[in-house]
Amino acid sequence: QVQLNESGGGLVQAGGSLRLSCAASGRTFSTYAMGWFRQAPGKERDFVAGISGSGGSTYYSDSVKGRFTISRDNAKNTVYLQMNSLKPEDTAVYYCAADRSFRGGVVRILDRVYDYWGQGTQVTVSS
Repeated sequence: QVQLNESGGGLVQAGGSLRLSCAASGRTFSTYAMGWFRQAPGKERDFVAGISGSGGSTYYSDSVKGRFTISRDNAKNTVYLQMNSLKPEDTAVYYCAADRSFRGGVVRILDRVYDYWGQGTQVTVSS
């Protein structure tokens, strides 16, 4: 069982930056691929970024590529999402998730394959 706890959300003006953190419990963090997803009001939950267990592979949605950076520190059991050049359309609840399949070696974009989820953190970007 893995527990995930996101932090770092808030209100920021367009063009600003935020860094989200997701702290995980357990001693096998490096065997999980991690993903960030977001859900805006009235919309489906969408993949934002993912990172393999080793941190060697990353993948981004087209909407955030070049603006967001996902990283992880396995010694701290934490995954990060650095968000720059934020836009109002980035406003959503952001969730981190852990995928235990393939021992973290594959980054997957479908939310239904992820095994554990955090409670979410709100990001609001004002225009």
